[in-house]
Amino acid sequence: MKNKIIVICGPTASGKTYVSIELAKRLNAEIISADSMQIYKELNIGTAKPAKEEMSGIKHHLLDIISIQSEGFSVAEYVRLAENCVQDILGRGKTAVICGGTGLYIDHFMNNTQFAEYENDIEYRQELEKLSSGQLYSMLVEIDAKSSGIIHQNNKKRLIRALEIYKITGKTKSELDELANLKESKYDFIKLCLNYTDRNILYERINQRVDLMMQNGLIDEARELYESGEENHIRRIGAIGYVELLDYFNGLCGLDEAVEKIKRHTRNYAKRQLTWFKKDPATIWIDMNLIENEEKDKKDKKDKKDKIITKCLNYINI
Repeated sequence: MKNKIIVICGPTASGKTYVSIELAKRLNAEIISADSMQIYKELNIGTAKPAKEEMSGIKHHLLDIISIQSEGFSVAEYVRLAENCVQDILGRGKTAVICGGTGLYIDHFMNNTQFAEYENDIEYRQELEKLSSGQLYSMLVEIDAKSSGIIHQNNKKRLIRALEIYKITGKTKSELDELANLKESKYDFIKLCLNYTDRNILYERINQRVDLMMQNGLIDEARELYESGEENHIRRIGAIGYVELLDYFNGLCGLDEAVEKIKRHTRNYAKRQLTWFKKDPATIWIDMNLIENEEKDKKDKKDKKDKIITKCLNYINI
């Protein structure tokens, strides 16, 4: 009999942190993050990384594992580390809960993707390193439009690797990913995706979250990184909330405009997340509209949140 792994996913600001922690309390579980920005030690407020008190004593894995100065972090690395975490958690008789909004990480782990290793072409790579990120991105768009939609145009290392793989193999990275050897997973996954069926409510939650981040010191956190010379690293990884403030620090826009850009870019990101999660027909959708208007009555708020958790537990049935 396979071990059950619980996956809590959904767009940004949909309530994943709260739901995963409440479920972990009831299931004697630990949480494995599946967030491509919360892996960075320096990015806290702008990534909505859960604070220690918010974790309520629940152990979290794969937060703060690398620096923004690192060369990069691949999906293959995430899958390997997540598998190690799952084995550790199960080995101690606990349940594993994977929680995050990075669908690429979640899907490759659930699909048990076996990543191939490719040769290097050092000479070609050195040629590519002389080009700008914009030039590299344009080259990738021409040969592999699918990968260009996934790899950020400022992520020079990943752009070079995708072009290098094409030269070595004659196949695009996206083609090779599709041909990757998939083995049957050792686990039984229950994938719950949180969403607000009223999109306007989700967007308002995003706007409010950005305002709260600003109140909690996002501008100071971003300024410290900027003054420490980390601008290129932040732009390379494309961290929403930080990139827009860099433009403000550089005098390219006003603060109000930067904040509006953060909100708009986050809303656009949420759209892309929803599009990604809708691809999986096995996904169980949890409508979070139930807990709206919660500020009107604290008891009503708690009752509605309890109903959401009960609904999730009914699907999990451990």
